[in-house]
Amino acid sequence: MDYVKPAEVLESMVETGANKASLTVSQMLVKGFLAGAILAFATTLAFTATAQTSLGMVGALIFPVGFVIIILLGLELVTGSFALIPLAVLERKTTFSRMLANFGWVILGHLLGCAVYAVLYGLTITKMGTDMSHPMVQTLIQASETKTIGYASMGLSGMGLVVIKAVLCNWMVTLGAVMALTSRSTTGKIVAMWLPILIFFGQGFEHAVVNMFVIPAGMMLGADVSLSDWWLWNQLPVLVGNLVGGVLFTGLGLYVSYKKKAASGSKLAVVRSTPEVPDHRLTPAAAPGTGDGV
Repeated sequence: MDYVKPAEVLESMVETGANKASLTVSQMLVKGFLAGAILAFATTLAFTATAQTSLGMVGALIFPVGFVIIILLGLELVTGSFALIPLAVLERKTTFSRMLANFGWVILGHLLGCAVYAVLYGLTITKMGTDMSHPMVQTLIQASETKTIGYASMGLSGMGLVVIKAVLCNWMVTLGAVMALTSRSTTGKIVAMWLPILIFFGQGFEHAVVNMFVIPAGMMLGADVSLSDWWLWNQLPVLVGNLVGGVLFTGLGLYVSYKKKAASGSKLAVVRSTPEVPDHRLTPAAAPGTGDGV
């Protein structure tokens, strides 16, 4: 059977989180770099599809390709790790400091990967900076401004809104990472993880790594956004919201739901696998070679 039951998935979540926390700095940086760039590729593909069809849901249907590539290659996506590594800490499979180190180095890798793709993609759509007529130029500028000064114009309500949208986003993104563990086949993994990612992107929620590409790319192309606008009104609150959504609603939610069942299930398996041993004080041992001895 391809399907993996939730109790087993929970065990895989803890094991995966521990493995992520044990990576070297160079592994975290490179895997984070690649994941950031791949997600940026998927973002521009989704934006292009939306522009060509005038249907946002078409872009949402396409966007999960990037997430699928990242998960199948075992790269590091910090937003997915928000639901996994905290469980490994909870189960004492790793330490809190290792968790923070993973988050920090992977985020740095994401920023570098997104920046490299933003520069290369910007040069592509502007024909090496000579033509600003490509429709994606305005798409990225508008997205960058909407995601920053759009919230700033609302004041505290804007800050609350961006955090809520980030929580909702990563509730689904972390479910995507977990759903990949529900199947043992590549096809099953792809289909399972596609569903939650489609849900988040199709509703315009806020994803920290996507924004590490979209906002700087828009700034490079001329968006009226400053570094403080980017970090204060989007990047930092989105990271906080993504963390809360991943830890609370996916990580702890599944942990509370299936931890006891997983424990009781493993005990039952031990009992079933243990043969009954007769009391030799009451029963004489079988003669050698008869096959009746235990």
